[in-house]
Amino acid sequence: MTDAIRFERDSDNIVTLTMDMPGQSANTMNGDFREAILAIAERIEKEIDSISGVIYASAKKTFFAGGDLNELITAKPEDAEAFFNMVEIIKAPLRKIETLGVPVVAAINGAALGGGFEICLSCHHRVALDDKKVIVGLPEVTLGLLPGGGGVARMTRMLGLENALPYLMEGKQLKVEKAIKAGLIDELATDVDDLMAKAKAWIKANPKSQQPWDVKGYKIPGGLPSHPAVAQKLAIIPSILRQKTKGCFPAPEKILAAAVEGAQVSFDQACTIESRYFVELTTGQISKNMIGTFWFQLNEIKAGGSRPDGIDAYTTKKVGVLGAGMMGAGIAYSSAIRGIEVVLKDVSLEAAEKGKAYSENLLKKRVSRKQMTEEKMQSILDAITPTADASDLEGCDLIIEAVFENQELKAKVTQEAEVHMAAGGVFASNTSTLPITGLAEASQDAAKFIGLHFFSPVDKMPLVEIITGKETSDETLARAFDYVLQINKTPIVVNDSRGFFTSRTFGTFVGEGLAMLSEGIHPQFIESAALQAGMPIGPLAVQDEVSMALSRKVTSQTRLGLQAEGKDLPVSPAESVTDRMLDEFKREGKAAGAGLYDYPEKGKKKLWPGLVEHFVKPDVSISLEDAKERILFRQSIETLRCYEEGVLTSVRDANIGSIFGIGFAPWTGGAIQYVNQYGVRKFYQRAKQLAEQYGERFNPPAILEAQAEKDEAFV
Repeated sequence: MTDAIRFERDSDNIVTLTMDMPGQSANTMNGDFREAILAIAERIEKEIDSISGVIYASAKKTFFAGGDLNELITAKPEDAEAFFNMVEIIKAPLRKIETLGVPVVAAINGAALGGGFEICLSCHHRVALDDKKVIVGLPEVTLGLLPGGGGVARMTRMLGLENALPYLMEGKQLKVEKAIKAGLIDELATDVDDLMAKAKAWIKANPKSQQPWDVKGYKIPGGLPSHPAVAQKLAIIPSILRQKTKGCFPAPEKILAAAVEGAQVSFDQACTIESRYFVELTTGQISKNMIGTFWFQLNEIKAGGSRPDGIDAYTTKKVGVLGAGMMGAGIAYSSAIRGIEVVLKDVSLEAAEKGKAYSENLLKKRVSRKQMTEEKMQSILDAITPTADASDLEGCDLIIEAVFENQELKAKVTQEAEVHMAAGGVFASNTSTLPITGLAEASQDAAKFIGLHFFSPVDKMPLVEIITGKETSDETLARAFDYVLQINKTPIVVNDSRGFFTSRTFGTFVGEGLAMLSEGIHPQFIESAALQAGMPIGPLAVQDEVSMALSRKVTSQTRLGLQAEGKDLPVSPAESVTDRMLDEFKREGKAAGAGLYDYPEKGKKKLWPGLVEHFVKPDVSISLEDAKERILFRQSIETLRCYEEGVLTSVRDANIGSIFGIGFAPWTGGAIQYVNQYGVRKFYQRAKQLAEQYGERFNPPAILEAQAEKDEAFV
């Protein structure tokens, strides 16, 4: 037996099972755990007459992290039978310990998520530290999986179908206060000594214990699926689910099936049903896409994978934000809420105060929801100084310019502010399209100039695109990277280019939708195809959000920039649609109240009927598959071009940036992972077909051709 679980019996014959996976910072359901829990269960069964109770505890800072994702990501369809047997082997000892008649308690000292919380659910009582670091839940669905260690079977029996499904299908994670209210934790403890004392006290007070579902006459809370009230709700859940997932995410559907089917049979049969669905998801491609990107690649980024080596970590103390509009106000809020002093400057004090009011409104919502105290809100607001005086920027170790996309204006505010920046400070531009190297020409020191491209609304969007200019130093990049992590955002690092990565690729998504419209394809079909491909919103709706006028301005600036370099930008199908919408129909977009959509004062927006009248050609149609692939391929091909040109320097930044920055279909694992999962050679061949049918923008870049020859994935 390994030393992954320590077996300790006290004078009251209470056995504490201390989980401590060797060589790991967290406990996981790996081979060591499987071997250890099997041996432990056999030992407890043999010695049961001299055991009065069992406590699961952890020697790590967290309780238990869950399944071993290194194992899960390698499971292939041909491994299904062996994998199913392995899952059943893990469940058996937990079930054995649960049913031996003695009380079983979980002493939860830290986060217990996924498989970790499934261990807790196999206990008769759960005691947790009253600590903000303690979080419980079953988030498997966020990685394309379902709780396969008994979580579906136990949660539905504990809470009933209606109450359990949100935790299972949405992957909700709860802090102790909410977990107590939900009935997922039974008791709180002040410290580790109190935690163990309360666990032992409960065992002594309940010498004979079993799960409610193992008691004769047990009935599932709320009723079986056949109960009229439950059946009525279950009848509409699949259609609501389909609206949300668009059929792209199989995990919520499998969770629903496992829960409903499992509720109608015995507990052990329910566990077998759960295992079958778990194996189906684990050996499928979508879970691999999501685990690879949302776990491994995201963690690599947060661990500093794109940060220069050998430079000490830096904590930003005082941030100056130039421009108190939506972006500047959001940056100020995101900085202040993380304890950073902020100077928010605009052309007038009134405008700066309006920017500060944005933070006040967001914080008041948190107070009203009891997520924050009035005192905490006030301390955050006190950290924001609104001003119209550049001298108030004195001592800022980071200044972020967030004014309009105009090179002359940006140059002016850069020079006005830089003279007040702290010695050794960093100056950043929040630009979405203008090359950083050009903007840095206005700076006193281009080595200390960098791009920080935030996304709107800043308080909700998790990504920041860091852009290095030709002269940006490694120290400046490291400082910017540390700041982005400090404000709890995810940084990706790209090299300088017009539009960088996210804006450039985002433009291809909108452009492809407009290109289809220019061909005469029905606008509703275009929007539906995008949603069914997994995009969060259709390209025509996005174009209205951006505004036709802004798109034209960006295109015009891009054309002028390219002409200065001796290059040309041909008029695209998307541009011709934009020109007609602006010049012929005077429809600018959402802000103007009329664009590709109509925006009635009451009711939901609707596609403008004029699109059918002026653009749709009844004899033109394409298959849904072609439409979906045009939308996804166009973005993936542009991402590969960015990678080929050195704008992107890693696959992980491409995948995370495409999903978090532009909403690329999450089920794919990102724009380059979409190529990998499609099959690189197959993707290359399909891209050539699309180029022949729909235009040279689908031509495979050389990097794709080279990889297709080898038929190797991008890593």
